[in-house]
Amino acid sequence: MDALSRARLSLDGLSVGDAFGERFFGPHDEVVGRISRRELPDAPWTYTDDTEMALSIVEMLEQLGGIDQDALAGRFASRMQFQRNYGQGAYRILCGVREGLDWRLLAGIGFHGKGSFGNGAAMRVAPLGEFFADAPLKVVCDQARLSAEVTHAHAEGIAGAIAVAVAAALAWRGRGGTLGQPFIAAVRDALPRGYTRDAVAEALDVPAGATIVAAAQALGNGSGVTAPDTVPLCLWVVAHASRGFDEALWHVVAALGDRDTTCAIVGGIVALAAGPDAIPQRWLQSREALPVASGP
Repeated sequence: MDALSRARLSLDGLSVGDAFGERFFGPHDEVVGRISRRELPDAPWTYTDDTEMALSIVEMLEQLGGIDQDALAGRFASRMQFQRNYGQGAYRILCGVREGLDWRLLAGIGFHGKGSFGNGAAMRVAPLGEFFADAPLKVVCDQARLSAEVTHAHAEGIAGAIAVAVAAALAWRGRGGTLGQPFIAAVRDALPRGYTRDAVAEALDVPAGATIVAAAQALGNGSGVTAPDTVPLCLWVVAHASRGFDEALWHVVAALGDRDTTCAIVGGIVALAAGPDAIPQRWLQSREALPVASGP
């Protein structure tokens, strides 16, 4: 499978996961009951900002073969639809870009001048990791950083994107088998020192047989909407439940939290780890149609 086909397959996994997870917000007891019964939501499954931003990344990879930050900022801004549930920080940045302001200034002044360390850069980046899966990990890290900085200037927001991109590349390289703890350790080793790296390291201490509730209690489930609170659980699920796409998504959605984002991250990675036919056709058909060709 060539680089662009991998990126498109990852986009399918990401968008299906995003749209699937978004269907499980609502009254707690009702949602938990539907998950425990594995009750698929009614179609169509509309996607969120996770997918909308990933679409721009995949288009740029197809057309330019890498990330041009100015062009990516413009794509993000022109494509943005508020009803896709953008976070306030990203929405303000992209509205500013639409008005002709420099994304560098906008991304850097948020969060008391430190920039965002939210999970938004991580949620959209799996297709980039798959695109560069045959390249050295330094290339994966550099391209992930470029994709993140447009909206997430904080080192931890960038580290979240690097973690997911590296995980996606490694999942392709280790496809067809259980990735396990060596996968988590390899992602950790690719990250700069900081909270996100430390949080990923904590995933090594969560047993493979732990319940998803116990794993979420140890690692977070995205409720804080930060990279350190979101990415480690996703990596743990991929490491220990990567043989089946639907199984992995049912597993991670049961953690609740920021479930469209955790499902998008896991779906974008597992689509390659589990193989090109792993996404159930019913799930693909239920997802809202994408505005670009998404098949290999």
